[in-house]
Amino acid sequence: MPLNRPSRASPSVGRSPDRTPLSRAARLLDLIQALRRRRTPVTGAALAAELGVSLRTLYRDVEALRAQGADIEGEAGVGYVLASGFLLPPLMFRDEELEALALGSRWVTEHGDPTLADAARDLLAKIAAVLPADRRASLEESGLLVAKRRRPVTGVGLDLLRRALREERKLSLVYRDAEGRETMRLVWPIALGFFEETRMLAAWCETRAAFRHFRVDRMVEAVVEETRSPRRRRTLLAEWRRAERIAPRA
Repeated sequence: MPLNRPSRASPSVGRSPDRTPLSRAARLLDLIQALRRRRTPVTGAALAAELGVSLRTLYRDVEALRAQGADIEGEAGVGYVLASGFLLPPLMFRDEELEALALGSRWVTEHGDPTLADAARDLLAKIAAVLPADRRASLEESGLLVAKRRRPVTGVGLDLLRRALREERKLSLVYRDAEGRETMRLVWPIALGFFEETRMLAAWCETRAAFRHFRVDRMVEAVVEETRSPRRRRTLLAEWRRAERIAPRA
């Protein structure tokens, strides 16, 4: 009787009940991915339940990954976390992951600003260059398409807003409201949302002393200040999510 295989009668969470047991290599890859999705330690029992294996198998798989160079911190009974910096070679991508890359990059090419569009094309080219021929074909010939944007998004350049986000710098805005009134705002950028018809900047507004949302197409002018936001964007993002009742990412 084979040991340590997922039971068909008790499929793991998130896995189709009619899916055949995974090979060991695929199971190890799934374990790495499960750890990469988490920012805090997760117990072996939770990982075993997610992957549909016994706790004993989970412990063996953790040790196998460590032997292959994965920097997994923690121990049995405490929890595990994958240290940052561990990378998987692109040839390990599954079909669904390659489709996600192709679809996401095509969306950015059509809906992002020119700088992001060029970056998306370069990213696909770099990944394709190191893939085996069959994997490269799956990436380049994906049938998942993205519709072209119906109308251009006007307003200030998104590259400028992205720079303010990256560098955590204050942003001076001349903003026009729905009635056409213009106001000066000094804001701390938090996030940039890409919607179908518009782009929206979430920020802490010094003028209003509150979180506010600014449509990019109503920004008349924007200047990235030399002064950094007094609080880290990560902290502001968490507070904004709570204020807007947005569930944190898993």
